[in-house]
Amino acid sequence: MTIDAGDTFNIGGEFVVHRMGFGAMRLCGPFAAGPCADPVAPSRVLRRAIELGVDFIDTADSYGPAVNEEQIAAALHPYPDGLIIATKGATIRTPGDPRRRDYDNSPAYLRAAVEGSLRRLRLERIALYQIHRLDGRTPLEESLGALERLRGEGKIGHVGLSEVDVPTLEAAHAITRIATVQNLYNLAERRHQSVLDWCERNEAAFIPWFPLGGGRGSDADRVAEGIGARLGASAKQVALAWLLGKSPAMLLIPGTASVDHLEENVAACDVVLSPDDRASLDAAARVATP
Repeated sequence: MTIDAGDTFNIGGEFVVHRMGFGAMRLCGPFAAGPCADPVAPSRVLRRAIELGVDFIDTADSYGPAVNEEQIAAALHPYPDGLIIATKGATIRTPGDPRRRDYDNSPAYLRAAVEGSLRRLRLERIALYQIHRLDGRTPLEESLGALERLRGEGKIGHVGLSEVDVPTLEAAHAITRIATVQNLYNLAERRHQSVLDWCERNEAAFIPWFPLGGGRGSDADRVAEGIGARLGASAKQVALAWLLGKSPAMLLIPGTASVDHLEENVAACDVVLSPDDRASLDAAARVATP
C-alpha cells in the first residue's frame, strides 16, 4: 500500500498535502460521542496513518465533544513536519442525545471555539478552520469576518465551509477566500456535483464526507463489488479510487478505528480503474442519485 508522493493538493496556496487523508471522527464512540470503546485504538490508528504517509487529518470540536481533538494531540504531539490538522466549529451537541445538534456561527462562539481547539490540539495556529454548518441566523459577513480577524491574529490559516451550495459559496468567497468545501459526496450520492465543479474552478479542495456511503445493495455498490472482484480489490477500495479519479480537487478523509481498515483505505491509492470501469461506476451513480 502506498500513497503516491505526487498525488497532492495545495490548500490555499500554502499547504501541500496528499489527497488521501484521514477523518478522525470514528475514533470516538457511536454518533461521534464520547471516547472510543478501545482506549488504545485512537493512538494506534493515528500513528499508523502517519507511517503510511497520511499528512492531512480532519476533526471537529463536536466529535466527543472535544474528545477527538484531544486524542489527536495525545497520539501525535509534537507533530511531525508537514502534518496538517484541520478542525471544524459551530456545532453544539445536545447533552444526553448525541444525535441532536444545534449550530452557532456568531463571532463570539466562533472565537471561543477556535481558542478551545487551539488548546486541545496544542497548536499555536490551526492550518485550516472550517465552519461545520451554517446556522441560518448569522450573516456570512459576521461569521467570516470573525474568522478573518482570527486569521489576522495568527490563530487560523485558511477557511473552509461544510454543507453549502454554490450561491452560498459565491457569497462567502466574495468575503474571504474559501480554501475547502466539505459536502456529502460518494459513489452513490452526487447531488453536490455543482459544488465540486465550483471547487475546481476556484482552486479549492473538495472534501467529501461519508466517502464510503455507497449504500449496501445499491446499483453503485454492486458495480463496485464486480470491478473489485476482477481487480483483487474491495468495493470500498474501488469507491475510493473512483473518487480520487473523479477530480484533482478531491481530498479524501475516510475514517476508521481499525488499523486493518485504515490500511485497506490507503491501499485504494494503488487501485487503477480503466475508462470502462469508470463509465460503469458513473452510470451506476447516476441511477442511485436522486
